Amino acid sequence: MGRGAQAQTRAMIDQQLAQQNAMNQQMYSSSEALGSAAASGYQNLLANPGYTDAQKSAITNLSQSALSSAFNALAQNASTRAARTRNSAAYGELIDSLARTQGQDQANLAQQNQIAFGSAARTDRLSGLGGLSGLYGTDSSLLGRALGIPASLLDARSRASQGSGFRLGFGPSGLSLGFNG
Repeated sequence: MGRGAQAQTRAMIDQQLAQQNAMNQQMYSSSEALGSAAASGYQNLLANPGYTDAQKSAITNLSQSALSSAFNALAQNASTRAARTRNSAAYGELIDSLARTQGQDQANLAQQNQIAFGSAARTDRLSGLGGLSGLYGTDSSLLGRALGIPASLLDARSRASQGSGFRLGFGPSGLSLGFNG
């Protein structure tokens, strides 16, 4: 191979290496940006788990309003029937019964909402920890301790399955929850 051919080959190799280095640098920068955005999102999940106060208020107001509307419609039907039949003998008792049932249902709905809010917060914390763990290749228990998250929160699976009457597991169709017994 002559000197001209060697110089041309060297120049082509240098050009190819420069292109490859530029592409590698671009991929590295993209990967860094993506990792930073993902880490920021996961840290936000840890810092702000669950619903915002405005979302909680909206969920509570809408669910309670829907329940009240249903009971108001039942009370209106009872009033209409009493007026139509001109017989109000059982009207007072029916309204009292509706009021008791409405109170119980509102309390149950409030309890269900609170449980859902707590579950959403726990799910967000666990998702944030799992995501950060995957990004950094760190054990989520160790990461949780470093971030000050109680071990009891991270150990939800074993708590759910040990003597509480519940069992939580993963099967072919995904997450499963059931009762021991």
